[in-house]
Amino acid sequence: MRLTAIQRLTGTIKLVTGLHIGSGNNEMHIGGTDNPVIKHPLTLEPYIPGSSIKGKIRSLLEWELGVVGHTDGRPLGFRHIESLEGGEREQAKGILKLFGGAPEGAGQNLSLVTEIGPTRLAFWDCPLERDWVKQMSDRNLLLTETKMENMIDRIRGVAEHPRNSERVPADARFAFNLTLRRHDDEDLLPIVWRGLKLLELTGLGGSGSRGYGKVRFEALTLDGKDVLEYVKGVNLAA
Repeated sequence: MRLTAIQRLTGTIKLVTGLHIGSGNNEMHIGGTDNPVIKHPLTLEPYIPGSSIKGKIRSLLEWELGVVGHTDGRPLGFRHIESLEGGEREQAKGILKLFGGAPEGAGQNLSLVTEIGPTRLAFWDCPLERDWVKQMSDRNLLLTETKMENMIDRIRGVAEHPRNSERVPADARFAFNLTLRRHDDEDLLPIVWRGLKLLELTGLGGSGSRGYGKVRFEALTLDGKDVLEYVKGVNLAA
């Protein structure tokens, strides 16, 4: 196995609806929100962690392949490959090649580990695009919004348990960037395009069932070549 290329995929993630990726802050501050978004510790600007994108795309690909039942809800690993057959087995290998698999201790199939090799994809954190930040600053607007929500008592028709969540507003733009290691003559890009399409259709972050997190990829290039058509052309029925 020989490393033959490192390709760079860049573009823009545009928010179609507000996005909430939580910060994990369990404290409630006076004048603050119940559920803040994650922010860069120095700039205090919201961003999209690369781990959030990687985890969501990997999960979606595993659900689409139908292997979640084999893994009991855990991420696909080397030990699960042996229970798969035919095309399903080869697609599962492709997912492991792209996203990696954790060591599984004694009894691990070393020949399979050698065949899969190192993780190919590296997802980088996505900062806000500077042009969008400037637009918001010029209009004296904040980079996040607070959305109020509540629960409706079905019998009395009364709103109860009000809460608020912070989110990045629709139309915000983040700089998307990942790198793909290519070994020998393998071509794993079709799996990448499929993963990006699934992300567009299902959304990112929390509260997706309530309309949060719908995203769209724009200006997508691979080593400077426009590749957005490959994502648009994915046929999920195939």
